[in-house]
Amino acid sequence: MSAKPQPIDTLQDIKQMMERSSRFISLSGLSGVAAGCCALVGAWFAYDIIYGSHRSYSTGHTRYYGDPEVDVTTGRGVSLSEFMGNSLFQIALFTFIAALALAFLFTYLRSRKTNTPLWGSQSKRLMWNVAIPMVVGGIYLWKMIQEGIFGLIAPGCLIFYGLALVNASKYTLKEIRYLGFCQIALGLINLWNIGYGIHFWALGFGVLHIIYGIVMWWKYEKG
Repeated sequence: MSAKPQPIDTLQDIKQMMERSSRFISLSGLSGVAAGCCALVGAWFAYDIIYGSHRSYSTGHTRYYGDPEVDVTTGRGVSLSEFMGNSLFQIALFTFIAALALAFLFTYLRSRKTNTPLWGSQSKRLMWNVAIPMVVGGIYLWKMIQEGIFGLIAPGCLIFYGLALVNASKYTLKEIRYLGFCQIALGLINLWNIGYGIHFWALGFGVLHIIYGIVMWWKYEKG
């Protein structure tokens, strides 16, 4: 005769069922590691351009190496098309695409393992809550590019990305919230260390993602 289920086991089963119904739990720790590695590779190429070329451009107030050029006679920043043709933007775009593709791959594999729909109601809520701060931040940073305020782009990216993670954390693993707080903190520190954006990018999008991914893999996926 089988033993009756213990109350504590029943409560744990109920908790897991509630989490599955309200949260997207298929985010893979390997996705974070892959995204962090892509960010570090992209930062390495960007660093070589910024500090290897020894070209100095002006943001209208301070001069930085490797920033897209600004017309100092008119105070005009570059247009969006000009900025998209810049090698730093192209590196950032390829890095983002590679990180997104690998994140999707590992999350897809994780969703199959946990038997969780990849595009269910939970993942839709998650994507919406990530997209809103990211889109607003993108529009804000686009305007900064037009005005030639390039020194604030790196901290702006970290801050808006961190806000997106915090906003989406209620629909996925709670550890995402702490990663978001760390990204916001780095962005705020970067505001008072203008000119070191590539270092903060590497730390935030690279190192923090790798640490987060390893912790998530160890906690939820090991074994």
